[in-house]
Amino acid sequence: MFDLHTHHDRCGHAVGSLRQMIEAAVDAGLDTIGVSDHSPFFAEPVDHFKPWVAMAKSEFPNYIAEALALREEFRDRITVLVGVESDFFDEHVELYRRIFRDYPLDYIIGSVHVLGDTDIFDPARWEGADLVAEKEKYCAAVGRSARCGAFDILGHVDAIKGNRPEIADIATPAVDRMLRDIAQADVVMEVNTSGGTKPVGGWYPSPDVLARAAFYGVKVTFGSDAHRPDRVGEDFEAVRRHLRDLGYRHWHLFRARNREQRPL
Repeated sequence: MFDLHTHHDRCGHAVGSLRQMIEAAVDAGLDTIGVSDHSPFFAEPVDHFKPWVAMAKSEFPNYIAEALALREEFRDRITVLVGVESDFFDEHVELYRRIFRDYPLDYIIGSVHVLGDTDIFDPARWEGADLVAEKEKYCAAVGRSARCGAFDILGHVDAIKGNRPEIADIATPAVDRMLRDIAQADVVMEVNTSGGTKPVGGWYPSPDVLARAAFYGVKVTFGSDAHRPDRVGEDFEAVRRHLRDLGYRHWHLFRARNREQRPL
């Protein structure tokens, strides 16, 4: 059992310390836990841009150092993988890639949180919005994040539906283009179980999108996207069973940016 997507209090909107998240993973019976807090906004001139969203740039080395120290402390109880969830910005991919190269990361999750100038989870962005156009722009951005080569895992690939559940029901060929991009780029997609923390409920991606991902041969992994200790490993067994029902027989973990296949 493992969970590669977790957060802690450095990001400004999660509850619990790194230690508490790892202890929760031990208590939940996991053998591997990935810490993957939100990266700072490295391209911003100020040190701590949007403190309610991500840690300060000056705090990132401390995050890595604490995670590595906890990995050593817990080595006889659980495997701790050290990762990060990075925002995807077309214009800043090389900056982020260069910064992450200096740290001993096991994996990088790439997620589209911002579309245009507004966060996809900001309810205000949906006032009068063209939902079809927004979904298609989002899918295109996820496809570009797959093709850029900076990420090992793609996070919550249809999270645009989070606060507008009806977006999930919009049919558009953009979804298949996105999934083909992910498959051709050979990037792993997570099954993220945090949809229940938003009005949409369920998982990311939706069952139909996940089934189509299986059709295209998209590789998968698991992440709860826990922002509090009691969600670590949430729905792991249900996800495993569902993936097997779709025909999957393996999922993937990472160590030192190298992908490892594990049987389902």
